[in-house]
Amino acid sequence: QVQLVESGGGLVQAGGSLRLSCAASGRTFSTYAMGWFRQAPGKERDVVTAINWSGSNTYYTDSVKGRFTISRDNAKNMVYLQMNSLKPEDTAVYYCAAGAGSWLRIKKDEYNYWGQGTQVTVSS
Repeated sequence: QVQLVESGGGLVQAGGSLRLSCAASGRTFSTYAMGWFRQAPGKERDVVTAINWSGSNTYYTDSVKGRFTISRDNAKNMVYLQMNSLKPEDTAVYYCAAGAGSWLRIKKDEYNYWGQGTQVTVSS
């Protein structure tokens, strides 16, 4: 069982930055792949970025490449999402997710545990 708690969301102007954090419970955190998803009102929950157990393999959806960076600290059971050059279209609820198994995955059906989400609002 893994419990995930996101933090770091908020209101920021376009061009600004935010850093989201996801704290995970459990002693087997390093065996899980992690991902960040987002869901805007009236839209599906889509993958933003994902990372494998060691951090050696990452994925970014095209719209955030070069602006967002995912990282993890297995010693602290933490995953981070650094978001730079934010745009109004990045506005959404951001969710942290954990998938059992060390390999990277990008489909939400492959994730077993989800946080409660944190709101990110980017004003123009």
